[in-house]
Amino acid sequence: MTRFAFDIHATDGKARTGTIRMMRGDIRTPAFMPVGTAATVKAMKMEDVRASGADIILGNTYHLMLRPGAERVARLGGLHKFGGWDRPILTDSGGYQVMSLSDLRKITEEGVTFASHLDGSRHLLSPERSMEIQRLLGSDIVMCFDECPRADQPRDVIARSMEMSMRWARRSRDAFNAGGEHAERAALFGIQQGALDEGLRKASADALTDIGFDGYAIGGLAVGEGQEAMFATLDFAPQQLPADRPRYLMGVGKPDDLVGAVERGVDMFDCVLPTRSGRNGQGFTWNGPVNMRNARHAEDTGPLDERCPCPTCTKYSRAYLHHLHKSGEMLGAMLLTEHNLWFYQQLMAGMRAAIAEGRFAAFAADFRRDYFAR
Repeated sequence: MTRFAFDIHATDGKARTGTIRMMRGDIRTPAFMPVGTAATVKAMKMEDVRASGADIILGNTYHLMLRPGAERVARLGGLHKFGGWDRPILTDSGGYQVMSLSDLRKITEEGVTFASHLDGSRHLLSPERSMEIQRLLGSDIVMCFDECPRADQPRDVIARSMEMSMRWARRSRDAFNAGGEHAERAALFGIQQGALDEGLRKASADALTDIGFDGYAIGGLAVGEGQEAMFATLDFAPQQLPADRPRYLMGVGKPDDLVGAVERGVDMFDCVLPTRSGRNGQGFTWNGPVNMRNARHAEDTGPLDERCPCPTCTKYSRAYLHHLHKSGEMLGAMLLTEHNLWFYQQLMAGMRAAIAEGRFAAFAADFRRDYFAR
């Protein structure tokens, strides 16, 4: 069985399509990973997540370490058995959540001491503890522990943060390698930092490449800098990373973000947007996002998206979805989440096919024409 391999099948400009091969199954790239924060993709059963086309999901180290606890998940057979997902799982390192959710935190060279947002209990998350938690969860793709500074901070602050993240990356690598049986079947990704600065990004990429990882993530984007600044950074950041390894843009994004990032050489994505939007009444369609709470849908007997083959679009009308969301019925969140995940996976499949056939530029132009037609 292959622990980890990445085969690039075709390129079109900077865009690539390929396959990541792992023991728990293949991951077709470009890939979108639904977010299963607390061992569940919200409002979905795992078999329905798989039916949408997802090859891999994401689990969250920070949330799972606090509840139910990584040691408990391990006693219960690991995250795959616990949550009912038998394919690859990528777990984030917990670093971003510590920075964004914990009011009381102290960052030192050792790691981050923080107060739980649940009960105020104190915890230390370090590179070594992050690797241990992800090992206890049984993660297939482990993310190294890093700090994610805001892009609007001074360059010297971002530089110091990036340099510490690179030291943490080395410690993550060493701790992962010491993981015995888990290290023999799982993969470890490094995370490039440096905010919007090309020189800092290059220094980060060089440091990570020197350490050596199975794949490389682009961190520190989609944190409020806006799409234009993100794309400007993606014009150089992916090419600073090894071309023969997967490139993963963390926490992105809107459908048009995904198309623009694939154009710039990104292979993997995750985002809460399709599930969170589904719970809040927003559906993504080939003709742009739709707010199902809007009164104009109240007597619309057509499907949410005529081009979508998902169970929601083939069985239910816009009028019914509007009724469910206006009534606060949980089925509304379930059906719209299911549709959104199907839409995201159809978008990824469409991009994979277009790259393989050498027509990605036309695909992207057609997508933008329809998506922004309103």
